[in-house]
Amino acid sequence: MQWLKAVQRLREQRVPGVLVTLTSVRGHSPREAGAKMVVAADASWDSVGGGNLEAVAIERARAMLAEGSTTPQTVECSLSDKAPYQHGVQCCGGEVEMLLEPLPVVPSVAIFGMGHVGLELARVLARHDIELHLVDSRSEQLEPAQLRALDDAVANVHVHRVPVLPELVVGELPTGTHLLVMTHDHAEDAALCDAAIRSSHLATIGLIGSSAKWTRFRTKLADEGHSPEAIARITTPIGLPDLPGKEPATIAVSVAAWLLQVFSREHAPTDTRPEVTQ
Repeated sequence: MQWLKAVQRLREQRVPGVLVTLTSVRGHSPREAGAKMVVAADASWDSVGGGNLEAVAIERARAMLAEGSTTPQTVECSLSDKAPYQHGVQCCGGEVEMLLEPLPVVPSVAIFGMGHVGLELARVLARHDIELHLVDSRSEQLEPAQLRALDDAVANVHVHRVPVLPELVVGELPTGTHLLVMTHDHAEDAALCDAAIRSSHLATIGLIGSSAKWTRFRTKLADEGHSPEAIARITTPIGLPDLPGKEPATIAVSVAAWLLQVFSREHAPTDTRPEVTQ
C-alpha cells in the first residue's frame, strides 16, 4: 500500500497532503471503488486511474492545499468522450466519485519535565491526534512503567532521555512545536527558556510557575541580552486563568484546554464550499 506509506511519510515530515479515494464507480472505470492516492504540493503517490480523472483529482487536491482547506470535498467525473475534460479524453464510459480528504500537519507539543504535572498533562494530550515529545533529565521519569498510562495513546509519543543539557533538544524539535517548560529544577527551566527564545522555529513557549519565579527569570533573561520582545514570547502562567487549583490534574486540564484553544485557532477551517462536479 504505497499510499499508506505516503501518509506516514508526510506526517513524519510535517508536510500537508490530501488523500484521494475513489468512493463510487458507475459503469467502466480504470480502477475500482476504494482505490486511493496521496497528493502533496510537489508529488503524488499511487493512482486512482490515471488520465483526466487523476489529473483533475491532483489539480483539485493542490488547490485545497493552496487554500489551506480542512474540509473534505467530493469530485464527480464522467469518463465519456462527450463530457468536458481538461487533461485529455478518457472514454471508459463510466462515472466516478472521489472523496478528497485533507491530511493536515497535526500539532506538535513538547513537555519538558515529566513530574506530577507533566505526566498528568501527557495523559490528557495523548488522547489527541498530535506529535507529543516528552523530555526529562531524570531517566526514571521516562521508564516504560512510569509511562504505562500512555500505552494506548492516540498521539505519536516521542521519548527523549537527556541526562545532560536537555535544552539541546529544543533545536531538534519540529518546526511549529508548542514547548512547555515544567521541570523539577528552576535552573533547568531558566536554561530551557533561554534556549527556546533563541529558537525561531517554535510556535509557543509556555512556562509553569509563580509570578515571583517569572520576575527572576525575566531579569535573568534580560541580563543575558534578550530583548523585551524576545522575552515576551514566553507565556506564563500557562493554562486558563479562570480555572483555579494547584492539584497536578487540575493544572494539567487547564494547560491542555489552553493548548486546545491554540490548536483551534491554528487550524480554523478556511474553506466550507460544497462538492465540486467535473
